[in-house]
Amino acid sequence: MVEPTHMPIDGGLLKLSQWLSPGFPISAYAYSHGLETAIARGDVRDAETLGDWIITVLAAGAGRSDAILLCLTLKGDMPVETLAEMAEALAGSAERWEETRAQGMAFAETLRPMGYELDDAAYPVVLGQAARGLDLAEHTVAALFLQSFAANLVSVGVRFIPLGQTEGQNVLAGLHETAQSVAVAAAEAGAEDLGGAAFASDLAAMAHETQEVRLFRS
Repeated sequence: MVEPTHMPIDGGLLKLSQWLSPGFPISAYAYSHGLETAIARGDVRDAETLGDWIITVLAAGAGRSDAILLCLTLKGDMPVETLAEMAEALAGSAERWEETRAQGMAFAETLRPMGYELDDAAYPVVLGQAARGLDLAEHTVAALFLQSFAANLVSVGVRFIPLGQTEGQNVLAGLHETAQSVAVAAAEAGAEDLGGAAFASDLAAMAHETQEVRLFRS
């Protein structure tokens, strides 16, 4: 009888995968990042326009800024308080700030009983604090974070446009290259590189605050 071969698995990668899974209790599914407004207006109406919208958010919007904040936190060269203040300043609307603040607090509250000392701050800052001990490359952590962020937005599209599950997964697969390139750039970026230009997304997030019929919190 041949004995099974056990290949070593990176424990840090498993932990990060757990933290970024849809089942981790940060209520990410409740937030659309303004996408609900874009869909209601008809700006996002199918798989192609959904993919284009999310690419912009990843490459020029909150995805990029959050990835840089995450990598800066991982490096540990700047005080967490400073990074937390930057994250708040970068939030383009009240709902955007509530989205990242609430998810960060939920993430911290879940991990504290497991022995992690984490501040209450924006989600990428808290995640960066927790991920410092995982011994993973910064671009790897950022890529998986962006993948999780994109997956949640695709899920919004699948439920609200609506799209089929297979079509949604095809959209997500088409975002992998963008997530990887943004993650690599974020790992090399400094605080001076923070900022965004996803104006349609920012305006949609602002308009969502007064939208009469809403399924999502942002």
